[in-house]
Amino acid sequence: MFLHVIKAKYLEDYKVAVSFNDGREGIADLFGVLKGSMFEPLKDKSKFSTLVVDEELETIVWENGADLAPEYIYFQAFKNEPELQPQFKQWGYLT
Repeated sequence: MFLHVIKAKYLEDYKVAVSFNDGREGIADLFGVLKGSMFEPLKDKSKFSTLVVDEELETIVWENGADLAPEYIYFQAFKNEPELQPQFKQWGYLT
């Protein structure tokens, strides 16, 4: 199954409530990804908060063209859940 973001709502700071096509819902803190030319401008919370779900890409996007892989958002939302650790290792998010 390919993961897709089906809903996302800005909460506060760099936290986003997300829903995925596998039925899971969680909160992802995305501050750690705000590096580089595409993401640095999103440290401005007024810009970060404009995120939307692109229906074609099926993930979170911003007006400046930045987007995140659904798997990365999923990892950020559920990284502390023991049953998902093998999947996160397979994806390369854990060593």
